[in-house]
Amino acid sequence: MNTTTLAFLLTSLAGFSTMIGTIPIFFHRFNKEKVITASLAFAAGVMITVSCTDLIPEALTLLHHTFRPTFSMLLMALFVVIGIIFSMLIDKYLPDGTNLKKGNQKLFRVGLISMLAIILHNVPEGIATFMATSSNTKLGISLAIAIALHNIPEGISISVPIFYATQSRLKALFYTLISGISEPIGALLAFLFLSPFINDTIMGLLFSLIAGIMVHIATYELLPTSLQYKKKSQTLLFLGIGIGFMLINHFLF
Repeated sequence: MNTTTLAFLLTSLAGFSTMIGTIPIFFHRFNKEKVITASLAFAAGVMITVSCTDLIPEALTLLHHTFRPTFSMLLMALFVVIGIIFSMLIDKYLPDGTNLKKGNQKLFRVGLISMLAIILHNVPEGIATFMATSSNTKLGISLAIAIALHNIPEGISISVPIFYATQSRLKALFYTLISGISEPIGALLAFLFLSPFINDTIMGLLFSLIAGIMVHIATYELLPTSLQYKKKSQTLLFLGIGIGFMLINHFLF
């Protein structure tokens, strides 16, 4: 197997691991409120930790290659804020599923916003995995495993709210699949067009932007929706589990 084929294979496996996050929607015997509370809190913990321990530090490292440390931090902070503002605009203008019952509209929006954020997250991840594997196979494999592990709870953040809002497993699977496909699409874009143009500065700014988007979604969408079911202790427990899961992932890979 040549390096390019391996790079596409690893990126695809990492991307489609998002589908593993759909497993909770097939265990319908569990209490709906408990599943939603736990799933969204867990996903929020993952998103916050990914942003703080992976995206922001990686953005700073990449920007340091071009700029002085102080300017790198200011630039990173600026794009984190831009990401938060962008996420707020998405939240404001995204359709709210008006054909659904009032109680399900919020869940539907959470699923859609999570899907959009994860697509934006997965495309540069696909680019990074493809380029890393192309230059260093061992690094590419480690990166793909780490990405696959944190893509699973990201799949939960899409599939669970979409399923419980629409009562359609097909829709939940479809929206989750779209987010998973975005990772190999990123690899394809890198292979066909972007490799000559992608540099440390662009990737650093992208990671900063995505960190802002994910922090906003976790704190403004996922956690408040989890808390609305009035199971605060469960929300805090699974938020902590999500954070712990990603810290272990970060330590191992």
